[in-house]
Amino acid sequence: MPLLNKVRTAVSGGPGGDTATRSLSRLRSALTLFFALDGFLFAGWVVRIPAVKQQTGASAGDLGLALLGVSAGAVITMTLTGRLCRRYGSHAVTVATGVLLSLSVALPALTRSPLALGLVLLVFGAAYGGINVAMNSAAVDLVAALRRPVMPSFHAAFSLGGMLGAGLGGLLAGGLSPTSHLLGLTVVGLALTAAAGPVLLRHPSPVVPESLPAPSGSGPSGARRTVLVFGVIALCTAYGEGALADWGALHLTQDLHAHPGVAAAGYSVFALTMTAGRLSGTALLERLGQTRTLVTGGAVAALGMLLGSLAPSVWATLLGFAVTGLGLANIFPVAVARAGAIAGPGGVATASTLGYGGMLLGPPSIGFLADWLSLPVALTTVALLAGGAAAMGYWARNAGMDRAS
Repeated sequence: MPLLNKVRTAVSGGPGGDTATRSLSRLRSALTLFFALDGFLFAGWVVRIPAVKQQTGASAGDLGLALLGVSAGAVITMTLTGRLCRRYGSHAVTVATGVLLSLSVALPALTRSPLALGLVLLVFGAAYGGINVAMNSAAVDLVAALRRPVMPSFHAAFSLGGMLGAGLGGLLAGGLSPTSHLLGLTVVGLALTAAAGPVLLRHPSPVVPESLPAPSGSGPSGARRTVLVFGVIALCTAYGEGALADWGALHLTQDLHAHPGVAAAGYSVFALTMTAGRLSGTALLERLGQTRTLVTGGAVAALGMLLGSLAPSVWATLLGFAVTGLGLANIFPVAVARAGAIAGPGGVATASTLGYGGMLLGPPSIGFLADWLSLPVALTTVALLAGGAAAMGYWARNAGMDRAS
């Protein structure tokens, strides 16, 4: 299977093996930093959504429509990112979109109307969508070269960055304006991109060692169907992550009257348990296999989100968010990694586009449902889709999945 932007690397133990191992180690560290930066910047924005909502005078529906700008920008960019990676390399695209994401995160705090907010979120969404497809393409290549299911570790870095970004946002919410906070995130983002970017630019993506077997399938059409299954699984679970990121704090403040600092901790708790789940993801996959990991995770997330959306108290809601994060932890990275193993960069782009489309389309959908019904009822759709992901994970045991089920 052809992979993007490759140079052939030596397998450890062969000629140049030590150099190749060091190169892979440096690439893994740099990619991990970009995943963490992505989560940090995204969480830094989402914990300030209540303040930006108030600043722009937006209703729940207006905010949902403005957040659709993120979705639109991301979807447009995701459809182009595969081509950009083929032409310039996934590493170069990762660095370029990292710069754009760092710059654009400051823009929402400078707006004073829902329309202006929606327009700047188009730019933010374009950067967010591009970096996620490029990073995942680079990570799938590196995972194949390392010959271990370490994809969850990259997504653990994203979750850890999200936890740190949300925690910092909670601390700053009471004493620092959204403008000062988000401009500070721009400075941090550019500094980290300058530190990690040169490593990616100096080292093209590794190839899969020739001794690795090519993924099996039932032909091109069967492979496409399987990739779509994994993409929909990713969509269902990323929908929940996006919904909690954009609406979790608002649910705690608006429906349960939590203090802004406690409300900001809602996403932080979710990110913490997701990080813990992903840090243990490699061991979990090696022990249980992909089918059991997906099915169990989806079921746990569904139960957790029912508690998080319908509980009458702040602390029960926080517990529900924590359980949801633990359940969703490894579903998205497993789905993207399997799609990449089956169909290469095209599979990564398809699954990532569907998955991050769910993350980005979820929040505006929640906003429209909240206006029509209520925010707690709207959030139960997260549980519904997590249960659907569990069912599809079970069905996919015979569609390119492992047999460890």
